[in-house]
Amino acid sequence: MNTEFKQNLLSLRQERGVGQVQLAKAIGVSKGIISLWENGLREPSLESLVSLALFFDISVDELIGYEKIRAEKRLG
Repeated sequence: MNTEFKQNLLSLRQERGVGQVQLAKAIGVSKGIISLWENGLREPSLESLVSLALFFDISVDELIGYEKIRAEKRLG
């Protein structure tokens, strides 16, 4: 997974004042999993990406930073 995801997840969580425990409970994973995702040590499943996107009311594309990835591929 790209670094955009981990940065976006951390930023979204902090901007909205959501703790790791609260987010974990809301999407049905452990706090440790949230930490692993934010540190880039694990990648979420598609199901988890969808749950995160629904929780934050954004698209999966936004969550993973797809537009930036696409732009970088076009340039390089």
